[in-house]
Formats: sequence, C-alpha cells, structure tokens
Amino acid sequence: MDGINSVFTDKSIRLLGKNQYTSNVESGSTRTEIKHWLELFFGVKVIAMNSHRLPGKARRVGPTTSMGHTMHYRRMIITLQPGHSIPPLREKKEKN
Repeated sequence: MDGINSVFTDKSIRLLGKNQYTSNVESGSTRTEIKHWLELFFGVKVIAMNSHRLPGKARRVGPTTSMGHTMHYRRMIITLQPGHSIPPLREKKEKN
C-alpha cells in the first residue's frame, strides 16, 4: 500500500494519548484492506477504525480562469489495543 500518510494536527496529537492514530489514505482503499495492512506490517491489533472523506480543493488551471480540483482523500482514525503502538510514519526524503 503506497498511499498512507500520517497526520499531525492538534486533534491527532491529542488522540495519541488515547492510543488512536490518524492518517490519510487513498480514497479507494477499504477499511478491511487498511486494517489487514496495519496488522501485517506493524504487528498491532486494531480495535476500531473511524473514517471520513475530505473533499478536494478547487485550483486554477493555466493562465485562464478555468478551474480544476485536487483529488479527495480519506482520513482514518485507528484505535489500537492497549500496549500496542505504531512508529511514526515518515515520508521518504529524496536527496537532490
């Protein structure tokens, strides 16, 4: 799974105290796929998952006044069993 990014907002940092992790995932991913992926790669036990779809933003395209939009994405709030944790998900930085 390529499209999973951690989210660092005031709410997501507050939820870390409740053993809940927030991440943006590809909009086409299902809850069962994400749960299976997390349990397989991180060796954690997922208790609950909440999700909501965030809309894309309007963007100007070219020198004219035509408008386009960015893709929408899904935000997941994942609750883990006590005693389990996920290491921070960091994006790879490419060397120039």
